[in-house]
Amino acid sequence: MNFWLELTVSALLMIGGIFVLVGSIGLFRLKDAYTRLHAPTKATTVGLGGILLSSVIYMSYLQGYVNVHALLITLFLVITAPVTAHILAKVAMHHKVKTMESTQNEGLVDKAREQKPADDEASSKNKGK
Repeated sequence: MNFWLELTVSALLMIGGIFVLVGSIGLFRLKDAYTRLHAPTKATTVGLGGILLSSVIYMSYLQGYVNVHALLITLFLVITAPVTAHILAKVAMHHKVKTMESTQNEGLVDKAREQKPADDEASSKNKGK
């Protein structure tokens, strides 16, 4: 195997592993539910992206063509992780999960909790315009 290819795959694996480790430690160490969501969705997504990218490079070299499976896994991960984190944060907010004492702008959290979905009548009027 080419030295530069091995170096690239190794570097991506190391960088990806470090990001996954940091995301896992952040999930364990951070204080409240909202900050705990931040670590795995950001760091782990980047880390797994690096690991999967190294897999694509390595398997493409061995097989002679681009491995589409790992690219699809990466795409699925990049699309679903932020959406899942948003849904979990929204549920935590509506269940009034406490925030850290140092959280700024708690008034915005209360304001967001009070927001109600639009009426069916008002939304149907907007559709006709």
